[in-house]
Amino acid sequence: MEKGIVIKTTGSWHTVLADNSITVPCKIKGKIRTHGIRSTNPVAVGDRVKFDRLENEGTGIITEILKRKNYIIRKSSKLSKESHVLAANLDQAFIMISLVSPRTTLRFLDRFLATSEAYEIKAVIIFNKTDLYNEQVIDEMKELREMYGSIGYESIETSAVQKKGISKLQAMMNNKINLIAGNSGVGKSTIINAMDPSLNLKTRAVSELHATGKHTTTFSEMFRLSSGGFIIDTPGIKGFGIIDMDREEISHFFPEIFSASKNCQYYNCLHISEPGCAVKTAVEENRISLSRYESYLSLYFEDKGRYRNSKY
Repeated sequence: MEKGIVIKTTGSWHTVLADNSITVPCKIKGKIRTHGIRSTNPVAVGDRVKFDRLENEGTGIITEILKRKNYIIRKSSKLSKESHVLAANLDQAFIMISLVSPRTTLRFLDRFLATSEAYEIKAVIIFNKTDLYNEQVIDEMKELREMYGSIGYESIETSAVQKKGISKLQAMMNNKINLIAGNSGVGKSTIINAMDPSLNLKTRAVSELHATGKHTTTFSEMFRLSSGGFIIDTPGIKGFGIIDMDREEISHFFPEIFSASKNCQYYNCLHISEPGCAVKTAVEENRISLSRYESYLSLYFEDKGRYRNSKY
């Protein structure tokens, strides 16, 4: 019996980096394949597993998935399953956005941040493609950095073209297991290549017709950075449907809303139409961003069936 970490999953095969640094292609033992798991991928990149190596075949069988300390999960696009685990056992998660070509919505960003809060994963915002920003967009970025910084989120500006922020990003990721996620086309693979050219990840241009990204990465995969640590590159995400949360707890994952809620008239205030709501007052007085409040409402009013129905 050996132990290792899953660094890639492609269908029924999972590449495991064993503790002795040997990579072993593995399949899952039949009885644990779907038992009690309602996600599209019962084994996720970052999972610590036990496996038996098959002699003379160079492959193995995963016999146990060890307990996860955390994970990033999203609503699956497949109707047969409820959720999709992007990665597990993370030290920190980087959400890459762009304000141009393609533009990332703040609602998408806030959903990712809320999920990170729910599983106590440090989240860092990357503003990428800054070489394409005009003066107006730069001013908007500064306002957003200040707003999210006041909540407690660190952010960094990057540009692969200008090599901007690359060394700082390397230092932030050093000796940690890092996830990098974002919409298709925001430049995840390009930035990773700038950090470590030896990885030579595939990249594709943004569609000029629709100003949207084309999927390059099709499976989550973990890479060892030559500068130290690991980075998990994920497929571009078009949407980020939240799952595995109680609706009444969603406000807890917006730090500034949770902080203001302590002054609400009612302890179980939902910050929607209740009298004496300190959160709504803070929004009216611009102490809480309207965009963040609207992101909270969009999550709260989603289909009730998306909340607390799954087991990873």
